[in-house]
Amino acid sequence: MSSQTGLSGLNSAAKNLDIIGNNIANANTVGYKVARAEFADLIASTVGSGGGSSDGIGVAISSISQQFTQGGINVTGNGLDVALNGAGFFQLKQIDGTIGYTRDGQFKLDKLGNLVANNGANIMGFPTDSTGNVTSSTAEPMSIPAGAPIPAKSTTKVTTVFNLDARAPIAANVYPPLSISTYGTTMNGYDSQGLETPITLAFVRTGPNPSAVPPITTDQWDVFDATTMTAGSAALALDAPIGAKNATDYALDKKNTALNLANGNTALPTYANAGTNGTPAIPAPLPLPSASLTPTAPSTLPSGALFQITFDAAGNMIPLAPQPKLSLQSPNPAVAPNVVTLELGGTTQYGTAFGVIKLEQDGYTAGNLTGVSITETGKIQTKYSNGQSQIRGQLALADFRNNQGLAQIGGSWVETAASGPPLQGAPGDGQFAEIRPGAVEESNVDLTAMLVDMMTAQRSYQANAQTIKTQDQALQTLVNLR
Repeated sequence: MSSQTGLSGLNSAAKNLDIIGNNIANANTVGYKVARAEFADLIASTVGSGGGSSDGIGVAISSISQQFTQGGINVTGNGLDVALNGAGFFQLKQIDGTIGYTRDGQFKLDKLGNLVANNGANIMGFPTDSTGNVTSSTAEPMSIPAGAPIPAKSTTKVTTVFNLDARAPIAANVYPPLSISTYGTTMNGYDSQGLETPITLAFVRTGPNPSAVPPITTDQWDVFDATTMTAGSAALALDAPIGAKNATDYALDKKNTALNLANGNTALPTYANAGTNGTPAIPAPLPLPSASLTPTAPSTLPSGALFQITFDAAGNMIPLAPQPKLSLQSPNPAVAPNVVTLELGGTTQYGTAFGVIKLEQDGYTAGNLTGVSITETGKIQTKYSNGQSQIRGQLALADFRNNQGLAQIGGSWVETAASGPPLQGAPGDGQFAEIRPGAVEESNVDLTAMLVDMMTAQRSYQANAQTIKTQDQALQTLVNLR
């Protein structure tokens, strides 16, 4: 009997050494969870045999359990590496079609654009639209369309925020005239084919100007684009010498204003009086060009401007209603113009230099895939050569009531009756782990502890071998009795 007891101890100690050796071998395996041998003693007695104690008949390993404690986070800088910091597993669709679970976040793209693990299993996730909104709660294999470029998108909105210098002079009173582009900027919009179309905006200060006819009492600026700047420059060239003269000669200003009113020229910004006192003759009204911006009220401006913006006493722009519309003409005459909303909200008039605070538009040309990364919320982000980025799905996580009940197969775990069904969710939701992009979770093996355990297991093996040796010597003594 003692030999059998010692043999069970040898077998158990050998298996324990195997488990410890496997832990040590996987000390550098990403996402590996340390295993532990759990022993149980074997009793020789049977139920109803009586007696208060029974001799044991050895030991057996009742279970090999894995410890799902958190491993260290190792930063790699790889855009497709992700570490789980907390509870949960990545979901895999194995090559044979079964669903597996892993903590190994070393993901890659295969030749077809599928997001896969090192063993070729597909990574599961929730589908989203291009902005990252989840469109289904059913997990599916994640795939990135890598072959074709994303199509171009025509510009539909231009958002601009400026500061217009409150110290700027009234343009009609400056001679020689200011360049109409003194306060302006240019950006590129796009048509439906992705062709660039320049969008130019220029601002000319027209008020307050008590010398105008009728007088302008508000902080007011005219807004021009490329198609109206020529007409605006011509208007400034006529206004500037007259306005500058009137601004320094009150009597002449009063006389010119009266003549203009008498002649019915209330809409003209000029101060002409048919040559009286050496001032220029009344110019003909400037024809309004074909504007690329649909003007707001007033619908026509003698300066050729598209529309006007005004400011309150605090220097804040008074909101425009409705927002101006830009008809963006493609360089390709076969492509119809696209209508663009121009948003100027937040524009100010302060006593500082003219500055562009914000200048954005929502169009872009076609672009090829240049990179893929995973965000902190588990969303798969693609980047393109046109500077755009899109979301192509969100990683799906799963957790179990009994992680110890999972079965380990081929470097991943699979569901069993003991583990219970998986609970699915997204990273950071409820009980689920947070994602650390550009990093991996290291093995939770403690090498120091494993080496100590190995020495203990070795001593146990030696001790069990010694019991067998001692039993053999006792039997030999018994056989030698005469």
